[in-house]
Amino acid sequence: MKLAIQENLLPGATLQEKLAAAERLGFDGVEFWGHDIEGRLPEIRAALSTVRVKASTICSGYRGDLLSASREERLRAVEDIKVRLKAAAELGAVGVIVVPTFGGPKLPDLWPLYPSVRELEQALLVAELRELGKFAEDVGAYVLLEPLNRYETHFLNRLEQATSIIEEVGSKGVALMADFFHMNIEEASIAEALRRALKHLRHLHLADSNRWLPGFGHTDFREPFRVLKEGGYAHYMALECHVPEPREENLARSVKYLRGLIG
Repeated sequence: MKLAIQENLLPGATLQEKLAAAERLGFDGVEFWGHDIEGRLPEIRAALSTVRVKASTICSGYRGDLLSASREERLRAVEDIKVRLKAAAELGAVGVIVVPTFGGPKLPDLWPLYPSVRELEQALLVAELRELGKFAEDVGAYVLLEPLNRYETHFLNRLEQATSIIEEVGSKGVALMADFFHMNIEEASIAEALRRALKHLRHLHLADSNRWLPGFGHTDFREPFRVLKEGGYAHYMALECHVPEPREENLARSVKYLRGLIG
């Protein structure tokens, strides 16, 4: 298992300073934000060339909404995700984190063609992911489907829901990412949810129960990490959380805590 961190959580005034801090703190990778990723590629490549840390993933940053009622917004999301998949492949990153939609439903009720809006949403997403999955396979990156908690989206809250969609899509370019903060709200057992989803899992987000650094809340990471280790999970786990000051000191403390669990 490899530790990563989102770029904005690192101390430093420039990207090069941030990546140097990531290396100094003992991280293996950095997760980059997807906003304007094309324009930032030269800067990211240059900064990565000066350190041993790698690009782990690209986090969202695309426009549009895959489950919008607007065809234009759906197409915009698909094309923007493709741009970020290509960038991920060029950087050697695992893939692009994708949340199908935020908030409540945007699509109409089309009963009796679809008995529920949820079924319509899933049919639409599966069709979009088949296109994106083929593109992801071609460039060499993953679409990383992320479930969120019920307060952030009505759609895709648990790992089993995401794996069901991934299996229906049937593309090697579509995989799962799991977030400990969201799982702490939605899963009856984080460890068991991870165990069932392991074959599709390619990325993780780490945060404690209070969305602070791991080790700063009451989430029990031990059993989930044991499941991951025994299941052969060898991919990145990236910090996505609040970092209290003093930033570098507390990041170092959390890294030590996580390394102790990983073994």
